[in-house]
Amino acid sequence: MSHTESLGAIRATKPRTGSADITRSYTALSRVVRESGLLNRTRWFYLALVSGLVLALGGAITGFILLGDSWFQLLMAGALGLIFTQFAFLAHEASHRQVLESGPANDRVGRILAAGVVGISYSWWMTKHTRHHANPNKLGRDPDIEFDTISFTEADAGRQRGLIALITRKQGYLFFPLLTLEGVNLHFRSIRTLFDRGPVKGRWIELSLIAARFAVYFGAIFWVLPLGMAFAFIGVQLAVFGVYMGASFAPNHKGMPLIPADAKLDFFSKQVLTSRNVSGGWWASALLGGLNYQVEHHLFPNMPRPHLAKAREIVREHCQTLGVPYTETTLMRSYGIVIQYLNRVGLAARDPFDCPMVNRFRRV
Repeated sequence: MSHTESLGAIRATKPRTGSADITRSYTALSRVVRESGLLNRTRWFYLALVSGLVLALGGAITGFILLGDSWFQLLMAGALGLIFTQFAFLAHEASHRQVLESGPANDRVGRILAAGVVGISYSWWMTKHTRHHANPNKLGRDPDIEFDTISFTEADAGRQRGLIALITRKQGYLFFPLLTLEGVNLHFRSIRTLFDRGPVKGRWIELSLIAARFAVYFGAIFWVLPLGMAFAFIGVQLAVFGVYMGASFAPNHKGMPLIPADAKLDFFSKQVLTSRNVSGGWWASALLGGLNYQVEHHLFPNMPRPHLAKAREIVREHCQTLGVPYTETTLMRSYGIVIQYLNRVGLAARDPFDCPMVNRFRRV
């Protein structure tokens, strides 16, 4: 069931049941979720998940060593792209305190996984992602809808010129091809923040972990493979990582209503109206790292992944009672919505070959 097309833009209007009523009902919902034990840690699940990922990484490394000088190494590169993305999902869960009881312990695990395994700054991710969760799809507040090659608002699209304007006008169709560069973009943007002059929590720990990670990674690749094959290996790994990451996070909010900068919404409405679930159950949860339960994740960010499916049943019923739209669709349909939305936004980009003088006389 998908309400995406019928929602339209979110305006600062009063909810039908009243903001105070929805706030009180969310308190009641939280109590039911807590009393159902859905916020309890699931140590065995995460222990099994970490063990499985370590085995997968070990298998990829073993395959890399055994294959040696062979173009079949590109299969290993693709496998590493998938495995690193799964480690990134786990780091994301640690950042939300989903894995362990202690906040500092979660941060240590998240920092090691993000910087030491994936090669991305944990502090950068925490800063960016915390802002997103506080104001999903809110103009001027959510960093995930800020311009970065892709325009998520018509205002940003209308400002683009030249080559970027050409890309923007067809950005929906170009979205997945552009994701092949997202791996490079994520590494570059996150590492760059570690050299900012302002305070960065864990700066030197992360720089050390990232430096060690890339030294081992690049050292092994250029030691074992010929130069051309080595670059091809790195390119495939980063492309798969970028596409997998982008394709996992894009269905969550892209194409959902945007909240005007001056709008005031209660927490429950803000999180539910801007989030989209992906149907599929356990396989979608495994594939997307639990991000398929985006509504529940935004309402209860510290809920462990195995409990999100049960929470979905409770939240759906709660939304039906309140008359609040609950959006859920298939993975393929969500991609179609994202592509259509980005193309619609991209139409606001000025054609770089249009002549302003000619257009002026045409209007006259």
